[in-house]
Amino acid sequence: MWKKRVLALATVLIVTATTVVQAAEEGNNRFPMPDFDVPCKAAMLICQDTGEILYEKNPDQQVPIASITKVMTLMLTFEAIEQGKIALTDTVPVSQHAYSMGGSQIWLEPGEQFTLDEMIKAICVSSANDAAVAVAEFVGGSEPAFAEMMNKKAQELGMSNTVFKNACGLDEAGHLSSARDVATMSRAMLENHPQIKDYTTIWMDTLRNGETQLLNTNKLLKRYQGVYGLKTGTTSGAGVCISAAAERDGLRLIAVVLGATSSGERFDAATALLDYGFANFEMAGCTLPEDAPKSLPVTRGLEETVGLEYPAGEGVLMQKGTSGELSVEIDLPQSLAAPVEKGQTVGYVTLKGKEGILGKWPIVTQEKAEEITFLSSLEILYKSLIRL
Repeated sequence: MWKKRVLALATVLIVTATTVVQAAEEGNNRFPMPDFDVPCKAAMLICQDTGEILYEKNPDQQVPIASITKVMTLMLTFEAIEQGKIALTDTVPVSQHAYSMGGSQIWLEPGEQFTLDEMIKAICVSSANDAAVAVAEFVGGSEPAFAEMMNKKAQELGMSNTVFKNACGLDEAGHLSSARDVATMSRAMLENHPQIKDYTTIWMDTLRNGETQLLNTNKLLKRYQGVYGLKTGTTSGAGVCISAAAERDGLRLIAVVLGATSSGERFDAATALLDYGFANFEMAGCTLPEDAPKSLPVTRGLEETVGLEYPAGEGVLMQKGTSGELSVEIDLPQSLAAPVEKGQTVGYVTLKGKEGILGKWPIVTQEKAEEITFLSSLEILYKSLIRL
């Protein structure tokens, strides 16, 4: 095995397309929890890139989450778009049921028609309940059927404390989630469907040729540097809630606040969590050694070598000022035996710190190399003779 170990003291780019942080996957916190409190029933702060937990308060307590529910509605909608089942240009009809929704809305009328793009905008900017239900019916056939889809997706994401009863988040018996589950859902939405930010960052817009004004319910867009989402929520049962996402200097954080008593308290709590994260953490990594192999020889192959691809990624989460020495280890064989497929994993890059392995990522081949056979040897000989 070819191995190279390099020590790095600075925070620079790391390589990965599939970041794996063992502590996060196992549900263990690599970092000590701070002892400050935020005024709400439940809260959580996570790193969007790694999923690691930086702060938690009653993380698994089941509580109503109001319109943060719409994150799941939007997730299933974008999945349907990506699967080619629906398109942003499709017209979404308005049923009597969607019309009957109370709370925040854009006052849809039965039979009125908007494009899916307009409906998503109304959901993200104005948190429109009527638009959310209309979209749910469009995607799932009915709101109850769509709620079943929501619960199935929640199970797939490991949201063990979540039960969805409706698509918009209005108070309903048994419609519950938790700070941990909301963080999980928010991260999945942002990581898998980043185009949602095209809508959640809109501050003001209009519908009906300017007759209906949309104003974003997430006031952090104007108050906090780097905010790009995600969703607010308020009902009498849930209190005042938010899942807030922000990025600074390559660090992306998600702050969840559930059950605050006022809108100001909600935004203050989210601000405190984000401030703590940005003040104390950073994305760290390490460069590859300059002599890292760019290719490997192939034995018994039609090609003598195949190129190697070291995937690029976002980094590993570290506490500011305590990253210490990081080491990069590259493990590769001396050669490869044909046949070799394009994209075949042939080695790994491993990042280690004082705590042990922080991440491990595959090194893959850039092209394929077919095995030499008797017939291929004759073909090569024939072509060489023709050149003569």
